[in-house]
Amino acid sequence: MTFDAIGIAGTGLTMHRKWLDAVSDNLANINTAKPTSGPAFQARYVVAQEGAGNSGVYVKGAAFGSAAGRLVYEPTNPIADAQGYVRYPDIDLASQMGQLIMAQRGYQANAAVVDRAKETYQAALQIGHS
Repeated sequence: MTFDAIGIAGTGLTMHRKWLDAVSDNLANINTAKPTSGPAFQARYVVAQEGAGNSGVYVKGAAFGSAAGRLVYEPTNPIADAQGYVRYPDIDLASQMGQLIMAQRGYQANAAVVDRAKETYQAALQIGHS
C-alpha cells in the first residue's frame, strides 16, 4: 500500500509540474506581440487523464487557446500593420494566477503524500529490525 501511495503521488507530482510549466509559459508570453498577419501566442492547457485502475493521473495531452488572440491598436509598435494593430494572446492574467495557485497546491499536496508514505515505510523497517 505504501508503494502504491508513493507511485500514485508521483504521477500527481509529474502532472502538477507540467501544469505549472504550462501556466508559467502562458504568463511569460502574456504580453508577446505578434504581427496581425500571423497567429497570436496560443496559451497551453494541460489535459489530465485518470490512469487505469488506481494508478494515478497522467497528462493526456495539451489544449491550446485561440490563435486569433486580440487586436490592439499600437501604431508605434515596430511590427504594427498598416492600420497600427498588433496581435496579442487572449490570456486572462487572473485566470492564470488562479491556475498557478491550484497547480502549486496540488504539487504540495502530492509531495506531502510522498513524505508521509516514506515516513511510514521507514517506521515499518524499524519495526522489522526490533
